[in-house]
Amino acid sequence: MGEAGWGPSGIISPLSDMLSVAEARERILSQFKPVATESLSLVACGNRVLAVDIAAATDLPLFDNSSMDGFAVRAAESVNAAADARVTLRVVADIAAGSSPTVSLAKGEAARIMTGAQIPRGADAVIPVEDTDFQDRQAGTQAPETISFAREVKTGENIRPRGMDMHTGDIVLRTGHLLRPQDLGLLAMLGVANVEVYRRPRVALLSSGDELLEVDAPLQPGKIRDSNSYTIAALIQGTGAEVIRLGVARDTRQSVETLLETAITENVDLILSTAGVSVGAFDFVKEVIESHGSLDFWRVNMRPGKPLAFGEYRGIRFIGLPGNPVSAFVGFEVFVRDLIQRLSGQLNKGRVRVRVRCEEEIQSDGRESYLRAQVHEVDGVLSAKLTGHQGSGNLLSLVQASALLIIPAGVKCVPAGQEVEAWLI
Repeated sequence: MGEAGWGPSGIISPLSDMLSVAEARERILSQFKPVATESLSLVACGNRVLAVDIAAATDLPLFDNSSMDGFAVRAAESVNAAADARVTLRVVADIAAGSSPTVSLAKGEAARIMTGAQIPRGADAVIPVEDTDFQDRQAGTQAPETISFAREVKTGENIRPRGMDMHTGDIVLRTGHLLRPQDLGLLAMLGVANVEVYRRPRVALLSSGDELLEVDAPLQPGKIRDSNSYTIAALIQGTGAEVIRLGVARDTRQSVETLLETAITENVDLILSTAGVSVGAFDFVKEVIESHGSLDFWRVNMRPGKPLAFGEYRGIRFIGLPGNPVSAFVGFEVFVRDLIQRLSGQLNKGRVRVRVRCEEEIQSDGRESYLRAQVHEVDGVLSAKLTGHQGSGNLLSLVQASALLIIPAGVKCVPAGQEVEAWLI
C-alpha cells in the first residue's frame, strides 16, 4: 500500500497540507485520558501506575536502631579511650533484631546488639563488634561478660534514628508513578497491602492485506510474512498495556468488519492497525470505519511514516500506522507510545534525548526524519553512524540500530561532525 493520503474531501493532499509531527501528536494526545482504576493486592502491582498519592502512615525507621552488629554504649564514656587507655564496660543485655529491649544502660554498661535491633534506653551510639576485644562471632555465641575498646565513639555513631527516612504524613509516591520493585518494597514497609492503580489499557492490534502470511506458512509468489503484528505487539506489551491480537484482515469489507467488531466485544481502549488505510482499491479499513464512526487521514511531515490515520470506530479510538515495517515502528514510537502512557495514567515525562555527533554527512529530504543509527562512545563523546540504507522496508537496519537520529524539518544536509538529537532504542 502506498504512502499517499486523503485530504478532507477524499482527494490526495498536497505537500503544503502536511501536519508537523508536533501538531499531529497534540491532536492525538488531546483525545485520550486515563482509564478507570482498580484496587489490587501489593503482590500484583508491579509495573502498574499509581492512581492515588501514598502518604507514610508511620515514621521510617519506626524506632532508633543499630546499623551494625556491635555493642550499644554511652558515647560519653569513651572520651578518653586510646590504645594505652582502653575502656571496659560490663555487658548487661543481648538485643536481637525483632526484640523490644527493656534494659536501660547505666554508667559502665553496654549491650550486645544486632543490625536492625532497637537501641536500648540510655545508649546513644553503637561500636562495631570488630572494634572491640570480643572475637568470638560464631552464630549462637553467648554475649561476653565485658568488652573493651581503644577509641572514642561519637554520639549517634552507627544509629539510624526514628524518622531518618521519612515522617508520618510525608508523600512518598505520587499519582501517575510507575511502580518499580523498590517502590513495592517501600509500600510493604509502610504496611500498604492494597493499592489503587490504573487498570492496564487494552489495545487491539490488526494487520491488513491479502499479501500477508502467518509466520510458519510456506512462502508463496507475491506473498510476505506478517512481521508487523510481532513488532507492534511487543512494543505494546513493553508499555505495560495488554495487547489483543486480532490477526490479519483480508482485503474484503467483511474481513475488516469482523475483526473490528471483535475489538468492540473485547472492550478495548484503542484499536491499532498497520497498513490498509491508503487509497488503494483493496484498502477497506477506511470504508468500514467510516460506516460506524469517522476517520481522518493525515499526511505528517516526517520520514519514515508520512501517512497516518486517526479516528474512531463505535466510540473506540483508532490509529492506522503505515504498513512498511520501519514506518510502523517509528509511527508507534512517535505517536502511540505516549498515548498509551496517557491511557495508563502515567505521568508523561517525555522521551529522554541525547546529543550525538554524526560520523558522516547525512542527507535528508526536508521532512522531520528518524534515521536508524549505531551509537557508540568515542573519547567521551557519543558518536553515530547510519546502519545502511534508510528504506522503510529495511527492518534489518532497525535491528542493527541502537538509536534513531532526529533530523529536524527543513534540514536537508547534516555535515559530518555536527551534533543532532537522538532517541536510544
